[in-house]
Amino acid sequence: MRVKDTLNLGKTKFKMRGNLPVKEAERETLWETNNLYQQRQKLNEGKPSFVLHDGPPYANGDIHMGHALNKITKDIIVRYKSMSGFRAPYVPGWDTHGLPIEQQLKKAGYNRKEMSVTEFRKLCRDYALEQVEKQKAEFKRLGVSGDWDNPYITLKPEYEAAQVKTFGQMAEKGLIYKGLKPVIWSSSSESALAEAEIEYHDVKSNSVFFSEKVSDGQGVLDDNTYMLVWTTTPWTIPASRGISVEKDFDYSIFSHDNDSKKYVIASELLEKDAEMFGWNDIKVEKVIKGKDLENVTTEHPFDKDTKILTMLADFVTADSGTGLVHTAPGFGEDDYNVGKEYGLDIFAPVDNKGCLTKDAGSDFDGVFYQDADEIALNKLKENDRLVHYLEYEHSYPFDWRTKKPVIYRATPQWFASVDKIRDQILNEINNVTFNPEWGQKRLYNMIKDRGDWVISRQRVWGVPLPIFYGEDGEAIFTKEVTDHVADLFREHGSDIWFEKDAKDLLPEGFTSEHSPNGIFTKENDIMDVWFDSGSSHQGVLAERDDLTYPADLYLEGSDQYRGWFNSSLITSVAYSGHAPYKNLLSQGFTLDGKGHKMSKSLGNTIAPNDVIKQMGADIIRLWVTSVDSSADVRVSMGNFKTVGESYKKVRNTMRYLLANTSDFNPIENRVDYSEMESVDKYMMVRLNQMIEKVKNNFEKYEFLEMNRNLFQFITNDLSAFYLDFAKDILYIYSEDSKERRSMQTVLYDIAVSLTKLFTPIIPHTTEEIWEFLSEKEEFVQLSEMPKVVNYEDQNEVLNAWKTFMQIRKNVLKALEEARDNKVIGKPSEAKLTLYVSDQLKDYFDNLNTDIEQVLMVSKLDILSFNDKVNDSIEFNNELAIKVEHANGDVCERCRLIKQDVGSNENYPSFCERCATIVEQNYPETATDGFEE
Repeated sequence: MRVKDTLNLGKTKFKMRGNLPVKEAERETLWETNNLYQQRQKLNEGKPSFVLHDGPPYANGDIHMGHALNKITKDIIVRYKSMSGFRAPYVPGWDTHGLPIEQQLKKAGYNRKEMSVTEFRKLCRDYALEQVEKQKAEFKRLGVSGDWDNPYITLKPEYEAAQVKTFGQMAEKGLIYKGLKPVIWSSSSESALAEAEIEYHDVKSNSVFFSEKVSDGQGVLDDNTYMLVWTTTPWTIPASRGISVEKDFDYSIFSHDNDSKKYVIASELLEKDAEMFGWNDIKVEKVIKGKDLENVTTEHPFDKDTKILTMLADFVTADSGTGLVHTAPGFGEDDYNVGKEYGLDIFAPVDNKGCLTKDAGSDFDGVFYQDADEIALNKLKENDRLVHYLEYEHSYPFDWRTKKPVIYRATPQWFASVDKIRDQILNEINNVTFNPEWGQKRLYNMIKDRGDWVISRQRVWGVPLPIFYGEDGEAIFTKEVTDHVADLFREHGSDIWFEKDAKDLLPEGFTSEHSPNGIFTKENDIMDVWFDSGSSHQGVLAERDDLTYPADLYLEGSDQYRGWFNSSLITSVAYSGHAPYKNLLSQGFTLDGKGHKMSKSLGNTIAPNDVIKQMGADIIRLWVTSVDSSADVRVSMGNFKTVGESYKKVRNTMRYLLANTSDFNPIENRVDYSEMESVDKYMMVRLNQMIEKVKNNFEKYEFLEMNRNLFQFITNDLSAFYLDFAKDILYIYSEDSKERRSMQTVLYDIAVSLTKLFTPIIPHTTEEIWEFLSEKEEFVQLSEMPKVVNYEDQNEVLNAWKTFMQIRKNVLKALEEARDNKVIGKPSEAKLTLYVSDQLKDYFDNLNTDIEQVLMVSKLDILSFNDKVNDSIEFNNELAIKVEHANGDVCERCRLIKQDVGSNENYPSFCERCATIVEQNYPETATDGFEE
């Protein structure tokens, strides 16, 4: 026999290298074969529910790192809840309508206008479903667990039917109307857009100052007076119908350079503007208030017969311009509101493609609006109305899909009224819990300030607005009609709208006072895709038996405050009077390593699949918990390599735990807490403190803090302390000794608890670990989270070991100094003398732990502080430490320096402790000896 055969060396087949890219895929197949998601749902039947409602990603292209961050975070939450006493189903979803899919088909060479609507819609549907399957496979490869066989998809007939029902409910409450008002219009998409569909870029525009001659001064201004008007959109001057002024501003009536003409400008801006215009010898005739200018009319600079009305408006500022703002009610929300208040025509002579029409004047007919700026400037010059212009840079809205600028254009559109239910929506926001907390204020202000929602789109790939028109042009969308259309969509899908005539889509025998001859037409516009996804509370939560409405949690990127969070809230309050979510959690964006937005065109993206191929999905999953996702997150391959090192720490720690509990039966060999050594009790208490912290982190969605707590326990409590001295007990003591079984009890409980706590984060790895543990569940995902145990003496234990850990910290300093001074090579060569106060002496006497063993020294003496020697290191008035090289010989078995080595003649190279252990467990060695 060899000496090493008398040691209980840890053994396990759990490999140090995970080979995750290969093994994860095999494990996912195993999960699917065993219907693991369904098994978990069955286990949770009858438990309180927790529903995280999935915000639908758009079905277009491969998933990116933002998708991975979002989906993995959701999976972590749902997995934790499922293992914590909740019925927590997860139904993934996809947003499948809208312009991007139409654009993809256009890129592929299809021309929508050369084929029937139904043919084109079929191509869109096929493309969307193809993308759904592609993304589904990528999400599943991230280890995301859910009802993948029954996702919700917005193009499904039952979803479209629920969406129409939502529209019908809002219509019945008087929240749907058609109006002519400026909306965000994308000439590149030829459609109205929602706020959530725009992004901002810096552009250069013309800031133009021009004059308008007064035609009716209302007794305040002479006819020879000119209003100095300012605009940053000269192409809209043909549609000018008003001048806006601020009622409380002072306005100066003045002349310059002995010119007989008089001008009107905000007094605060007179000096600065006159200098910019090159005007001198300014003579102010009088100063009046803005309110005195109300109803003054001027001549349009291009057409004397068109009169311009002066109006009072609160959006006029003195930051720039002249204090007199060019107002075109057909272009711009502020212009529209003040124009409507004063009864002006809503005039917008621009077509769907962004070209001005003949109504703007022959010079502008057919000209793209951006090119019309120069024409407008030239006409102002020709008419001697241009005072000054300059170029300036500013932020401007763009269509987020086509990356082209948008305009505000008045066009007949269908709207959902926000104004009518604004107070109700704002009240509901106060009933929602936000994480981060600032999200509440952000969403509140967005709702408070937003106008009515334009829900019509001039496209074909989407859910049609279920609206009919009578012979007199009146819109018909009664409850009877929308319910009938919803039933048709549920049975046939929304394609039927484009396949059938209006009369075939109406209820049988339907009549209306608006169509005495029974002739009807139907609306051609589709609904905004945000209405699609925003109806998911009805199309999914209220539709499915396994879900609940409202949901417990919505979790998406911070851009969804103006997107899905926003549209869902409006439609839900409109439909049922309450918010669709109880809790709302938002995340930042993923950026590249330099903090730049990730973009394929910049070449700075990192595809999740690339990381998976190199390192495995669990590395991405662990990374998700290592970042503060409440803010924007930087991503680089370097980040994943760093996380990979952390993963190795977890894996190697778990390997050690498994190896040293491989001969431990948790039923037969367990040592009760009350019978444990004090240090083992301490570790059990520390374990339960960690469990409590981590579970609390899960509950509060504090993923970064959860990561820290897990790794602090592994690094500080285990690696740097408990496992540091564990070998002396695990390897040296008899297999069934109480000391060894006590420590194994602790190690096994730690292994089981860590495996469960890490399961929501790195499930592929924890399932591998679980195979080496003696637990009743076949899969760790079918187990429950570890419960927190509070021991009666835990405060006493913690206080005792708090004192010890401080002393140990000083001991380690003394040992390090002795090593530096060549007194010892390693701690096991040391003889340690602690000179302590009477109080500390009593403390050590009552600690019930082999202190020499825990400090990993060969010899320990504890003497009175009064006996301290001069060359000891004094740390305080209660502790001094002396380190010497231990006397004796090295035990061949435990490798400690002991003076009793050779005291047993049968084992001359062993210390007395090792000789006794071997003699009791391997009596044959006393006669046979050991191999060299």
